[in-house]
Amino acid sequence: MFGLTIEQIAFLFRGAGWTIVLSLLGFVGGTVVGLPVALARASRRRGPRLASAAFVQLVQGIPLPVIMFVVYFGISIGGYDVPALIAAGAAMTLYSSAYLGEIWRGCIQAVPKTQWEAGECLALTNTQRFVYVILPQAMRIAVPPTVGFLVQIVKNTSYAVVIGFFDLTYSAKVINNSTFMPFTVFTIAALIYFAICFPMSVMARRFERRLNRS
Repeated sequence: MFGLTIEQIAFLFRGAGWTIVLSLLGFVGGTVVGLPVALARASRRRGPRLASAAFVQLVQGIPLPVIMFVVYFGISIGGYDVPALIAAGAAMTLYSSAYLGEIWRGCIQAVPKTQWEAGECLALTNTQRFVYVILPQAMRIAVPPTVGFLVQIVKNTSYAVVIGFFDLTYSAKVINNSTFMPFTVFTIAALIYFAICFPMSVMARRFERRLNRS
């Protein structure tokens, strides 16, 4: 198939499977860390707001491959020998949390202030207003950009090749080194990436259209 053997094609798909695993680790970890970042960024308290802003600016100001290197070799310097998957997952968590935190902060602040005032008229506490009034509306706004960013997470997992993580890009590199067919190998890899990302892009557009209609 395309000049490659079945075993080589299977090798590429095995790498694609680990790309999906790393993407899920990055998204789940980014969600766990990014939500507190978003809440701190939207906070009225100066301390949490400034600390979270500094975290976001720091992470967004460093290229992802450099974050991969820092996490992987930083843990090694500490005397711990961690698998590339753990290091790549930690790096993707840092990267995703900074961007998801900003996305969700914008969604929280996009809810009209009159909604806060309506909750106050109902004698709700700040926590109750946020949980029962603001958060459901913010989550509805956040779905399209969150799904859209998930596509970026999948594509950016390819940077994990710099620390030797076995993903789709790494497997394509190995196959290319043994076949010397770069156009064929990386075209197939590109099509696999497209097959993973395109359904999520379509989903994000559908969510956005549905949100605009409502």
